[in-house]
Amino acid sequence: MARPEQLPNSDENWSIYLYLAGRGAGKTRTAAEWLAWEATTQNNTRWAIVAPTFGDVRDVCAEGESGIINILREYGSLADYNRSQGAITLTNGSKIKLFSADEPDRLRGPQHHGAWCDELAAWRYPDTWDQLQFGMRLGSHPRTVITTTPRPVSLIRNLVNRTDGSVKVVRGSTFDNAQNLAPQALLELQARYAGTRMGRQELYGELLTESDSALWTRALIEQARIKPEDAPPYFRVVVAIDPAVTSGESSDETGIVVAGATPDGHYYILEDASMRGTPEKWAQRAVEMYRKWKCDRVIGEANNGGDVIEALLRQVDGSIPYRKVHASRGKKVRAEPVSALSEQIRLHMVGNNFAQLEDQLVTWEPDSDKSPDRMDALVWAVSDLMNGSNSLRALAAMADFCPSCRLPLVKGTKVCPRCKTAQ
Repeated sequence: MARPEQLPNSDENWSIYLYLAGRGAGKTRTAAEWLAWEATTQNNTRWAIVAPTFGDVRDVCAEGESGIINILREYGSLADYNRSQGAITLTNGSKIKLFSADEPDRLRGPQHHGAWCDELAAWRYPDTWDQLQFGMRLGSHPRTVITTTPRPVSLIRNLVNRTDGSVKVVRGSTFDNAQNLAPQALLELQARYAGTRMGRQELYGELLTESDSALWTRALIEQARIKPEDAPPYFRVVVAIDPAVTSGESSDETGIVVAGATPDGHYYILEDASMRGTPEKWAQRAVEMYRKWKCDRVIGEANNGGDVIEALLRQVDGSIPYRKVHASRGKKVRAEPVSALSEQIRLHMVGNNFAQLEDQLVTWEPDSDKSPDRMDALVWAVSDLMNGSNSLRALAAMADFCPSCRLPLVKGTKVCPRCKTAQ
């Protein structure tokens, strides 16, 4: 049996083969051919296929026209396919298991000789990648092939920027596979998207690190970033919630962001605790953030949740100070005053644990219909701090603040009378 042409070359020294290409470029066929060949020619080996959802991995990677089931049948090496369990068994004893990237914990136990990761840029949980890599420990040289349309998420950027030789980056476009695509469809795509950012990303596989029309840039974010140990005492801290309408597999995340303010008009992003889960779960997470950061109040965007947000918070802690806000203006109008703080170097990320939030800030396009949940929560939090009482800000400017409990102190106080913290 001859090895198919143009497959990732396993004789080379790469451990991760990153194939960045546009829609219809033949990514699925390439990875399916590679994995089918490797599993067929190596007896009693174990392999994984991971895609954004179980429906994706089953319907596209396994059963699709370019999927691995058809290729294994061509090889005559398919012994059994258990569709409900996502388990493929080959005649030589090798096994291929299907996984959903939405369930990272399912990858905690299994170990593999190799894996195929499809549409990695669309995975919701970076932890899925980590758990898969922890299990890549069988054989002399475990390998992972990634096929994805590029998006500027942190995981993809980090892989592209690796310089240790373990990652081989290959790029392609929709038009590289023109002979297998409908000519009229290609003409329509080119006419509609040629020269646009969407076309550069979705057709030509270009990794766009930030949007030209975004309200933030990575340079500004980096310029204003501070280390946690350099953070000043805050006179007000709030946690803001931008709730998701639903809590299903395809729902948006609920944005939960903690921010603080200092008397000099600077604002600090302290934690991004955004999550996907039931209303009860995100309400509990918001209360945890309120307690952890000794917040003054919880802010909730009530256009979708109405009074339900407050009711949920009260179930967790009846004493929570809460204020609901309404989105009477568009996202761009609400976000512009906050983004202006970044241009003035007055909006600071405290630490480096904001990868997904920062990705939203620099890639969200104001004219798009996407819902940037984390960005929205940040905007609500900082907007509330910006609109704080002028008298409280004046008091804060005249006094010192305890860094632990934020009680105003007479300047020169050595020990906070409330929490006994040394100043």
